[in-house]
Amino acid sequence: MSDIRLLIADKDDSVRSQLKKLADNACYFYDSAIDGIMAIKLFRRHDYHLILMDTELPMLDGWNVCRQIRKVSEVPIIIVSANTAERDKLLAFELGADDYVCKPFSPSELLARIRVHLYRAQGIKSAAPSKISFSGLLIDTISRAVCVDDTVVKLTPKEYELLYFLSQNPNKAYSRESLLNEVWGYEFTGSDRTVDTHIKMLRENIKPYDSYIVTVWGFGYKFVM
Repeated sequence: MSDIRLLIADKDDSVRSQLKKLADNACYFYDSAIDGIMAIKLFRRHDYHLILMDTELPMLDGWNVCRQIRKVSEVPIIIVSANTAERDKLLAFELGADDYVCKPFSPSELLARIRVHLYRAQGIKSAAPSKISFSGLLIDTISRAVCVDDTVVKLTPKEYELLYFLSQNPNKAYSRESLLNEVWGYEFTGSDRTVDTHIKMLRENIKPYDSYIVTVWGFGYKFVM
């Protein structure tokens, strides 16, 4: 992929310098923001392939920046934060973040994560059929909309990605750990309980077609046609 552009948002000068150096070494373009308001303004002006963002931003924190971005875009977001608590990681994924990296971070590991998310984002755009239909359940991969009996239902980004991934691999059982790696990204370090939570919400949202998603007891889940 050429002409990759990143948005870097962190209040710490030294961290921004690290992230800029990482982007320079990978030959990525970038813009940087020192607070949440500036990050939102830059996001509205430019098209970004990926966002690196701290949660502790002045003016508007990273949680709210993530909420605002997810209202209009599915651009990959990697949270880079000093907060190591599981609740912070789970909140980030609930709000639509694609990955969570704790400070201090390894530049080579972070770059590997960036490349994985860029590759996945590009792969989804190029390979996905425009519409996938299962009886009264319709997945529109262009708009990322899901319809139940012709009614659009509201899914979070991760609920959509779970449904899409499982539906594209029917009748194959996936462990919770596998789903974390496939849907949440490179070496997710949080609890696999987040998979159960998202599956529960997804089933509620796609009723009466929730029976497509079957629990494999003691292991994980599968999509049964």
